[in-house]
Amino acid sequence: MNWNETGIHAMHTGDYEDAAKSFTQAIEEEPENEVGYINFGNLLAIMNDVERSERFFQKALTLNDKAATAYYGLANLYYNTERFEEAAKLYERAIRNNLEGADGHYMLSKSLQMTDQLKLALPYAQRAYELAESDEEITLHYAILLASNELFDQAKPLLEELLEANSQHADAHYNLGVLYALTQEDPAPALKHLDAALEIEPNYDQARYMADMIRLRN
Repeated sequence: MNWNETGIHAMHTGDYEDAAKSFTQAIEEEPENEVGYINFGNLLAIMNDVERSERFFQKALTLNDKAATAYYGLANLYYNTERFEEAAKLYERAIRNNLEGADGHYMLSKSLQMTDQLKLALPYAQRAYELAESDEEITLHYAILLASNELFDQAKPLLEELLEANSQHADAHYNLGVLYALTQEDPAPALKHLDAALEIEPNYDQARYMADMIRLRN
């Protein structure tokens, strides 16, 4: 029996007790295989057992210092506990060790964004978008970073792309409204999108504040 596969299935179905038993069995049968420790670390992270989760990821890395998913799991743990600088270093290590997919680049970009390194965050956001163009969350993040770096002409089509795919995307409307407010004297386009965001999410306080400010000025 593949105890890691059994544990992952149990974890995904919310049966954490069985998942823990399966990963324990996997570790006991192959104590020098880092995979069981990584899986147990992910399980403990889901259960918000930060201290034990960290130990399992670190143990995995002592067994294999090129285990990309161990770096990624530990980075997620640090990101979720607002240790953004440490998270960024670990996401970079995960990418360097050939972590597959867009997630590593996306989370590295977010970590750098959280430490106000907006220019440094931008190429990782771009790479994440290149790897997962249909991912709305990644596209929004990339658009916001472009706008934060005052690259409005590049941010605008991405936000429009989001709205073409999903006209009810409140965050895309909000950010496009802000972009128009910053780049056009005519308040109408900005208000159109800010009001759309409020129609979709009536409690969208940022959109309401921005719309009220524009109306006060005009």
